[in-house]
Amino acid sequence: MAYTLQQFCRDSHDILAGDVPLQQRIDAVAQKLGDLLLEADFVASTFSADTPPGRRELFHDPELDFYVLAHVQEGGKRGSPHSHGTSWAIYGNATDLTRMREFRRVNPDGEEAWILEQTAEYDMRTGDTKAYGPGHIHSTEHPQTCWVVRVTGTDLDQIPRYRFRKLRDRVLEKA
Repeated sequence: MAYTLQQFCRDSHDILAGDVPLQQRIDAVAQKLGDLLLEADFVASTFSADTPPGRRELFHDPELDFYVLAHVQEGGKRGSPHSHGTSWAIYGNATDLTRMREFRRVNPDGEEAWILEQTAEYDMRTGDTKAYGPGHIHSTEHPQTCWVVRVTGTDLDQIPRYRFRKLRDRVLEKA
């Protein structure tokens, strides 16, 4: 039996309403998202070659305020390091490749400019997912156009988030 977006949203609600630590809950949702992303019918009904670049809302849970978003990412783009503030985010690839990088701040919080150190780099391919807790700094790179589903703990446009500022902040390249 096929796993559907509706089942994923129901399962995600049940998992996120649980009382285990947040990281365990979002890791469990990430596993379910991986199952959904391997469903050819879901991918075909969500994306097509004609789908324009950008973000679309697939689902919003008004009780828990989480969102399921579909993204068509243009190829040849590399995002700057960022976090989702007090929210969490789960990334999952429906097609192709997303190169993820993780960072940590290495200078004191009181300093205006941030100095980030890259701590990890890995590729996510079809069906791969990753859950990032609140405040986790990461970046994305899309060597070619790819389809991504992202689940967020709230409307990220409504909360303060960290965004890398090239003229003020600095990244220490991974050795």
